[in-house]
Amino acid sequence: MQIAYRARDLAEAHIVAGLLQSRGIECHVGGHYLQGAMGEIGAAGFTNVHVEDEDYAQARTLVAEYESAAPLDIPSDQVEDRANRYATWFLLFLAVLMVILIGAL
Repeated sequence: MQIAYRARDLAEAHIVAGLLQSRGIECHVGGHYLQGAMGEIGAAGFTNVHVEDEDYAQARTLVAEYESAAPLDIPSDQVEDRANRYATWFLLFLAVLMVILIGAL
């Protein structure tokens, strides 16, 4: 077996493994127990996706496509606006709840 992908963490390794398995490539995610040695914080570099030697070339092609995929471009001002809107509604809800609770006393 060869390492087709070196993942940053366990979740990413399983995402890539799922991608490969969906294309008919049998694979194995290794390093589950090595991450536990670092506690709750995920340690990078311990999880790898292994494939059979004959599937390595096709797996690397799929991994290259995965790595070159562009991330979603969400403008940061939209993210901040959404967070501010949620915070405003949450604070309003807490204020109404406090008025109701104080009125019930």
